[in-house]
Amino acid sequence: MIPPARDPGATRGCPVGHGTGAAGLHGPEAAEDPHAFHERLRERYGAVAPVLVEGDVPAWLVLGYRENRRVLENPLQFGRDSRSWREWREGRVPDTSPLMQMIGRHPDRVSQDGEAHRRVRAAVTDSLLAVAGRGVRRHVAHFAGRRIDAFADTGRADLVADFADQLPMLVLTRVFGLAECEGRALAESSARVVRGGADALAHNERIVGVLAELVARKRVEPGADFTTGLIAHHARLEEQETVQLLRSVLVTAHTTTSNLLARVLESVLTDPDQYSGLVGAELDIASVVEEVMWNSPPLAVLPGRFATADLELGECLVREGDLLLLGLAAGNRDPLVRPDTGISVGGNHAHLAFSAGPHECPGQNIGHGIVETAVHVLLHRLPGLRLAVPAGELTSTASMWESRLDALPVEFDVPAGAAHPSWDRYTGTPPT
Repeated sequence: MIPPARDPGATRGCPVGHGTGAAGLHGPEAAEDPHAFHERLRERYGAVAPVLVEGDVPAWLVLGYRENRRVLENPLQFGRDSRSWREWREGRVPDTSPLMQMIGRHPDRVSQDGEAHRRVRAAVTDSLLAVAGRGVRRHVAHFAGRRIDAFADTGRADLVADFADQLPMLVLTRVFGLAECEGRALAESSARVVRGGADALAHNERIVGVLAELVARKRVEPGADFTTGLIAHHARLEEQETVQLLRSVLVTAHTTTSNLLARVLESVLTDPDQYSGLVGAELDIASVVEEVMWNSPPLAVLPGRFATADLELGECLVREGDLLLLGLAAGNRDPLVRPDTGISVGGNHAHLAFSAGPHECPGQNIGHGIVETAVHVLLHRLPGLRLAVPAGELTSTASMWESRLDALPVEFDVPAGAAHPSWDRYTGTPPT
């Protein structure tokens, strides 16, 4: 859908309110090439653009870097609690809408602001720090080795389906205290929740059911895991708060980390300098990850904030109760702060990929650790790793919130008569 033409004679800038011709953020044009779609909106409207989301619900898409920062860092003006969302409040968005899985208020208080949010965030942050101190990278290396073992003798693999789509959830099962056998189904359900659509609610209910059983078990059989940490935290979380917090962390952590891992591998395998630099230990993998988070953040659009009063943002008059969506990918490419996207930004941590402000991702160090360790193990286990198709044939599928790499087919050398080195060559004793 082509963005609507502005009023005759109007200058470049945002209209007051939404017209019926607002661009569809969930439509085919946005899915085909999200970056180009965002740039057309930026050219038409500037830093903030009117869009329609699933169900033709009006919203504002924030495209400017500084405007994204303003929304994320000012909860008094732009709140997280969807009860103030006018479209929901007035009955135009039902509770059964797929939008509510990503935008709606949940009992975990993450979707609130102020003291209620600070209380649960402290529980999450403290529990994640405790888990990170127990060697998450060793879990990553263990499960990365297990995934690689499944295809190491074939000389071929799809690093999306065979590796990136599964590995983060396998690590999270260990971190949460879940059974490893739950990993594949939970990975699929998490992806479906983020993708939206008619089955998002059913997949969300399945995740919540698994986590409710986990919480009940951990109250009787505590362990050295994230779930036990939340239960025992001095914040004294209620049962539903604990379950919904686990759900929020699980869905977000798996979806974003699997997407980021796939994009980092794509970057390495399509850039000979990056590949040779990593294999030859001349390049730090952390700088490659930062570059990818600038150019292809795992969530292109972050849901959602709600205006708490009538105000102006990027030349737009935003009304109280309006929904704002944070265009993280577009903000990272804002020409006012990054006029040349061809210049390396490796090592620059000012990107929007982890959000910002009081709701900034509390588990970003764990996400970094999963991606960096996974790439390290993969490159050392698979000599001669290379793309099996021309780079121009790689495709992506976009939803309203993200753009995911469809496949990453690769080939690699299999030494005749030689077994691949075990994962513990790089990490020592297997994790308990």
